Amino acid sequence: MKKKLRETFSSVSSRYGSYSLGAIALVVAIVIVVNLIAGQLPETVRSVDLSDNKIYEITDVSRKLIRDLEQPVSITVLAEKDQVDKRIRNFVERYAGLSSEISLEWIDPVQHPSALSKYDAQADSLVVSCEETGKQQVVSFGEIITYDQMSYYTTGSMQETAFDGEGQLTAAVNHVTSSESKKVYYSTGHGEAEFSSSVQDLMGKANYTLEACNLLMDPDIPEDCELFIMNGASTDVTEDEQKGILEYLQQGGKVMILLGEVEKSTPNLDAIFKEYGLERKTGYIVDIQRSYQQNPYYIFPELSLGENLAKGMSSEMVLLINSQGFTQTDPARDGITLDAFMNTSADGYVVTEDGEEQGSYVLGAVATESISSDSISSDSVSEDQKEDAETEDDEEGPESRLTVLGAGSMIDADVTDTFSTLENLTLFMNAVGANFGEDTNISIAPKSLEVTYNTVQYPGLFSLLVIFGIPVIVLGFGFVTWMRRRKA
Repeated sequence: MKKKLRETFSSVSSRYGSYSLGAIALVVAIVIVVNLIAGQLPETVRSVDLSDNKIYEITDVSRKLIRDLEQPVSITVLAEKDQVDKRIRNFVERYAGLSSEISLEWIDPVQHPSALSKYDAQADSLVVSCEETGKQQVVSFGEIITYDQMSYYTTGSMQETAFDGEGQLTAAVNHVTSSESKKVYYSTGHGEAEFSSSVQDLMGKANYTLEACNLLMDPDIPEDCELFIMNGASTDVTEDEQKGILEYLQQGGKVMILLGEVEKSTPNLDAIFKEYGLERKTGYIVDIQRSYQQNPYYIFPELSLGENLAKGMSSEMVLLINSQGFTQTDPARDGITLDAFMNTSADGYVVTEDGEEQGSYVLGAVATESISSDSISSDSVSEDQKEDAETEDDEEGPESRLTVLGAGSMIDADVTDTFSTLENLTLFMNAVGANFGEDTNISIAPKSLEVTYNTVQYPGLFSLLVIFGIPVIVLGFGFVTWMRRRKA
């Protein structure tokens, strides 16, 4: 028996089998060791974003914010880890792994119910906090994965619409590490359009505080105003309001005006524009060359963006509907500099009831002016503007900034929600941030979770190729192959 066993294991086949078994065992051992090592790596290294809409992708804006963190930030997840939506769990771990300044802790509120009282938060939420500033912000899971609740009444279930993990976390980190928020006032009393929920959300993410201001009641812009916005006014301002806005600008203030659809003349608003080098044209602008589906009132302007306005812009596709336009003229003072960043093509027209006039028209522009510190009145300037003036040299004061956009439709929900691939909101938020000297727009829009389909814009020739061309080619190849084999 021993002789037989010796002969069996000494044969060539048994030796080869032993070698194979040993090689398999070695490979299995290597795989186990590699998996153990990989399991210890951070989420940012061991995971690859294969999601349809790149929901795990973290933009350069967030990476820069995280890289520049000077205070430790804590992210506490109040939920049972294994029960959390995998997308939220993976993203939070991936986000926290980008910096050693960010710590991540999971607390099960069922086992530790006192944690909810400690953080003053509900279960299934994130608490982002900074010990040095003493600030915290709570982000619920419902703010990260949003749903279309109206779909429940038509389909019987709520459909997921967007994933906002990066936007919510980056906004929270920015909020808890910032010393204070920016105060933005928006005008009322002239038929202005309300900011859409998307705009309000982006403003909140950027740490801007919005407050209404009616200049009809008091023509003086509030002292703590850091940016004044008129969004789509449909009537003119009064002479007192015009005076208040100009005085605010001449003291180093920042103003943004988005024109609405007006039926009557607006001489007082026009006077503000003209002082800063813009002459408004009566009527609406059309562009034969750069229009959406041959509708000349739907314009894709030619963009000429500086570095601060171009941040995050990839396609540079912005749509304006029923826009008004301007031509450039000499400003009231030599120190005013005008930069037109949105224009029509040479095939632009201004259309009125009496006819049309061809030309290239300005659809968006920024006028800036360095204000001498000697010209700043102590009665009509805010404490922030005084401090800005004191930090400059003796002759240079703060810089006033007037931003004019030809159409309030640029940020209208009917446009931004319908054409979700456009960059209207990105450009708008860049323009808002530029008033504060911010070179980065910290507001990050949610990523859509809706199913995307591959569509062909002009299917005529493509359809002919798919329906007839490819089958003919396959049949021809098959026939040639059959003939060759038949002759052989």
